[in-house]
Amino acid sequence: MWTAAAIALLVAMMMALARAFLGPSLFDRILAINSFGTKILLLIGVLGFLTERPEFMDIALLYALVNFIGTIAVLKFFRYRNLGLSGPAAGNLENRE
Repeated sequence: MWTAAAIALLVAMMMALARAFLGPSLFDRILAINSFGTKILLLIGVLGFLTERPEFMDIALLYALVNFIGTIAVLKFFRYRNLGLSGPAAGNLENRE
């Protein structure tokens, strides 16, 4: 049963990759990549269960944090065109030079 779950996750990952490559807009592609990361997280958990290695859950938790922060960073980059300060604080830094 768990092997079937792993195969179903692999199929869902392929579908998310197809959406990432064919997505009509940038935000569809970012959402597809975020969904792909979530499916990888689930696959790590299933593989950890299949191999009876509970430390895979620590790896999955770390990957979840990296996936979340990466998605936020990409969205911020495409909104502000930089990853530094934005808004009034950035304007004050530009006026100092």
